[in-house]
Amino acid sequence: MSVVARQGFKYSIIGYIGFLLGTISAIFIFPYDFEFYGKLRYILPTAEMLVPFVVLGISYSNVKFFHTVEKDGKKQNMLSLSLLTIFINFLIFTIVFFLIPFFYPKFKLSEAWKTKEMILPLILILSFCAIFNKYTSNYKRIVVSNIFDNIFPKIANLGAFCLFFYFALSQKIAFAFFFGIFTLMLFGYIYYTNKLEKIQLDFNTDYFKKNDFWKEFFNYSFFGFLGTFGNYLAINSFMIGEYLGMEEVGIYSVLYALISLISIPQLGLFNISAPIINKTLADGDMKELDRFHKKTSLSLYFLGAVLFSCIMVGFPFLTQFMPKNGTMLREYEPVIWIWGSAVLVDLATGFNGNIISLSKYYRFNILVMLLLAGLTISLNLYFIKNTDLKLIGIALSTAISLTTYNVIKIIFNYVVFKVSPLTIEMIFVSIICTLAITVAIVLPTFNNNFINLIYKPTVVLVLIYIGNYFTKIFPIEDYLNIKFIKSIFKIK
Repeated sequence: MSVVARQGFKYSIIGYIGFLLGTISAIFIFPYDFEFYGKLRYILPTAEMLVPFVVLGISYSNVKFFHTVEKDGKKQNMLSLSLLTIFINFLIFTIVFFLIPFFYPKFKLSEAWKTKEMILPLILILSFCAIFNKYTSNYKRIVVSNIFDNIFPKIANLGAFCLFFYFALSQKIAFAFFFGIFTLMLFGYIYYTNKLEKIQLDFNTDYFKKNDFWKEFFNYSFFGFLGTFGNYLAINSFMIGEYLGMEEVGIYSVLYALISLISIPQLGLFNISAPIINKTLADGDMKELDRFHKKTSLSLYFLGAVLFSCIMVGFPFLTQFMPKNGTMLREYEPVIWIWGSAVLVDLATGFNGNIISLSKYYRFNILVMLLLAGLTISLNLYFIKNTDLKLIGIALSTAISLTTYNVIKIIFNYVVFKVSPLTIEMIFVSIICTLAITVAIVLPTFNNNFINLIYKPTVVLVLIYIGNYFTKIFPIEDYLNIKFIKSIFKIK
């Protein structure tokens, strides 16, 4: 296997480990105290939402211009000036943050202000990490950074929660552990970057002044900055915390962990597909791009639909095994249906956004991301202030904005590239899965919840397998290729 293939495979494995760690914790541990878990889940997404205002897209320029500065021997100069700029931006951001109450006194009542001692330092740490993350990716090393970005936050959440709930330590100690893990992550990034190539700080600005290179650098950074506003998860966590409370943030985060199961097939797949998309775009082979787009989209949709079907019929019984607040989660079952359906639509559209971002029309993707962010915020405010739907309203908001976002990209790709992810097979998948869910729900329910949790999803899997066997929609045998699995692990 090539370096890229090995890194891609290891990247996926780390992704699955992190995903399982987060999901198991969310289902069986965090429901013991939704309010404290909600505080943890408010702090991190809020910091992540504000990081772009400090980074300002500079991390993306560290990838875009890496080979240019490498030829001129100025890699360390770019890294050093990027880190310095981040620090200066953070100082400006902090000053603005503390000036807000003078113009908007109610800001002092917000959760963001109350938790500023955690959020502000975390923003600085995450901003530095964003630079190192993109910079090290130039060396085709993505596994270690994935451990930092995927595993460390989950350890921070789990460790802080256990210290507070199981060991009865104070919130301050729990938050100190939480913050300490991210500090450790930053030092890990610095050590790893230095291991790849010794860091030599160089703050000389002559190279960037030459031929106004700094203008090109910051122009690209600005477009990268604009493209970071579509993180509806961070937006939702922030708005739920501000308007509904920390307990709702905790419930929302647990539900999100369940819904994320649907996206498992997508983990690591873009790392494999990006070079293919890039090549077909460069060659102008739109027929091949259309074929590949349809194939990957159908695969993602089929696998996502199977997982969604199992979750739908198993969720009512899964809540019976959750800690004391499982019944509270059961009340929010419509969130799973609504939000899960939106994620399925997202999977069905495949790599719509990636096709645009890898083409010369990448600016359009940025505009659509801004639309997603604006629509999500507007709809969240509407449902929160004008209805009593609470988290169901947030789910509707996300579903509407995410679906609109994907429809726009489908239309754009069809008009510009003559490619589309949609196929008739997707309709057959929808029919088969709907029938499987219906049959599983109608079948008798036993008194033993464990039996129901196993038996109902098993019925769904069997029915989908039978339906796929006769329709030949999805080549399951290709994904159960023993020779391929052996080649990955180098088994003879």
